Parts: sequence; C-alpha cells; structure tokens
Amino acid sequence: MADQVSSVVNNTANWRFELRENGHLAFASYREAPGGVLLIPHVEAAEELRGTGTAGRLMEGMVAYARAHNLKLTPICPYAVAWFRRNPAMSDVLS
Repeated sequence: MADQVSSVVNNTANWRFELRENGHLAFASYREAPGGVLLIPHVEAAEELRGTGTAGRLMEGMVAYARAHNLKLTPICPYAVAWFRRNPAMSDVLS
C-alpha cells in the first residue's frame, strides 16, 4: 500500500490530487483556503476502480502530503467526510 500512497500526485495545474491504478484515474479536487487549509469538495474514482479501495488509498496519500507539507484538510465531499470518520487516526490533518 505504501507504494500506491507514494504515487499520489498533487496536480497543481488542475487543483487536484491524483492516483492512477491499472490505467484509470481517481482524483480529489481541492481549493486553497487561508492558513494552509485545503478544502476537498469532490473525490471521484473511475468506474473501473470503484470498490477496489483506490479512493481510500488516494485519501491516505492526501493525508501523507498534508502531513509532509504542514497543511490541514477540510473534507466537504460526503465520501471524504465519511472516510475521515472511518479513519480517526488520520484526523490530525483536519482543520
């Protein structure tokens, strides 16, 4: 899993984090807010990736990125909100 988490890319040109698996894309859009906060309004995985855990690995990669760059995340997307509820050990990055 660490290999896939490390392959999460911050695509700053498109304002989203991306994870490619098996030739398909999962991404989480973000907007910057004051104070080093990234708002996460949308998380999406290609239909071929749904149910495989890809979106969860994308979220883990975003958390790792936030920790490494001293950022906070504010989930707005229902999936992201639910993911953080299921993963309380990741809550240190929540704003």
